[in-house]
Amino acid sequence: MANKAKNVTQGFSPEVETKEKNTEQNTVQNDGVNTTVSQQETSGKCEIEKSELDRLIQELKQKEDMLLRLAAEYDNYKKRTEREREALAEYVKANIIKLLLPTLDNTERALASDPSSPDYIKGIELILKQFKEVLTGLGLSEIQAEGQQFNPELHEAVMHIEDDSFGENTVVKVLQKGYKVGGTVIRPAMVQVAN
Repeated sequence: MANKAKNVTQGFSPEVETKEKNTEQNTVQNDGVNTTVSQQETSGKCEIEKSELDRLIQELKQKEDMLLRLAAEYDNYKKRTEREREALAEYVKANIIKLLLPTLDNTERALASDPSSPDYIKGIELILKQFKEVLTGLGLSEIQAEGQQFNPELHEAVMHIEDDSFGENTVVKVLQKGYKVGGTVIRPAMVQVAN
């Protein structure tokens, strides 16, 4: 009883002391303001933050996986288009050679024939005509130069003469024909330019 009286005089009972321990409170400093937070609230916040962190980690892994797949698909795309480009280039070359083979055959026949024959020159002219037809069919066209105004995109001036019968920068003579395919110059015409 003396013991019980001692606890009462100090203002504590054993039940109150246990209750105080169970609901022990923490003081948290937040921007200079003291805030009291119970351990249960802190524990709940930690669990929420942990679940949010787990969710973000999972989302990051998914994004990383998606990025790796995308990079692999792009690499496969590059390789596939390179193979297709090479196959297309080979296909185009094969078709051009196929168109030129009859001209090659006729040239070989002309070389095997007698050059003193009256039909020899006629045969060579037919081969040349056939060859030009094949090239025209592929889109090749001759650059018109003689009598035209000099154009550095189409003509290459290798000689210059002074002649008052021609206008300034006029192509007087074609030394080597020039060719283009569509708008692309394959070879500029080598020309002589007046004035």
